[in-house]
Amino acid sequence: MNEALTTLLDLLDLEQIEEDIFRGTSRTSLVPRVFGGQVAAQALVAAGRTVPADRTAHSLHSYFLRAGDPGAPIVYSVDRIRDGRSFTTRRVVAVQHGQPIFHLSASFQTYEDGLDHQAVMPDAPDPETLPTAAESLPLYREVFRDPGTVERLIDARGAVDLRYATTPPWGSVGQPREPRSQVWFRTADKLDSDDPLLHTCLATYVSDMTLLDAVLLAHGRGGWAVGDVVGASLDHAMWFHRPFRADEWLLYDQESPSAAAGRGLGQARIWTQDGRLAVTVIQEGVVRVPRR
Repeated sequence: MNEALTTLLDLLDLEQIEEDIFRGTSRTSLVPRVFGGQVAAQALVAAGRTVPADRTAHSLHSYFLRAGDPGAPIVYSVDRIRDGRSFTTRRVVAVQHGQPIFHLSASFQTYEDGLDHQAVMPDAPDPETLPTAAESLPLYREVFRDPGTVERLIDARGAVDLRYATTPPWGSVGQPREPRSQVWFRTADKLDSDDPLLHTCLATYVSDMTLLDAVLLAHGRGGWAVGDVVGASLDHAMWFHRPFRADEWLLYDQESPSAAAGRGLGQARIWTQDGRLAVTVIQEGVVRVPRR
């Protein structure tokens, strides 16, 4: 299996150090803080480890409170808020150096039949026809302020095959566009596990990678690696509608309805390749223009 994917799976396999208390480590990030998608995915793992196996995650709501230190372990403390006949609720606090850095509430549900409808999947090119990160990123080397950014971006996304269906923000710097972006993603290799929690946590990990791209596109900004904005995730919410596998192609269709007061809002839907709406995602982040 791909080495980067093996590392990511190891990161999600938290160590249990006490009842309802887990410990996780981090990998190097593009910025000197823990990647938000990693913390969210690990927190969901911690919550899921305390829930009966027949209950799957149907939603999560979270806040990023402080920047995480990638050189220190993260302790996840789980509160068993409620165990009902159909739903289970958990609250998780991630702590480093004695301070909370992340807070998550997650709800799990036993499967049941019910009303079923969904929106229509948007048009998107076949993911197999799109260039990989290793093929496309070198084309933009001169746009990034640090020449080593290309290699670090490729390395950071080594566990995930993520392909832009639309031009990325760094590909149209200075040219405001419709605030909408599409990417296809899947894990770099097939997974041996059918555990729904693992596939849900992997999608949670990826969901923080590109969601604010649409905010940047609306203003012709290239992003943090280009240096024309600074920012960080503030909160993150997800609703899991239908089963999916993270090792099969998923379309991440993203848009931004608003940016104001130094914040930008991204909202998105994740679709399976055969057209099933699997996940809805909403995130707000700090998006500031640096002072010259």
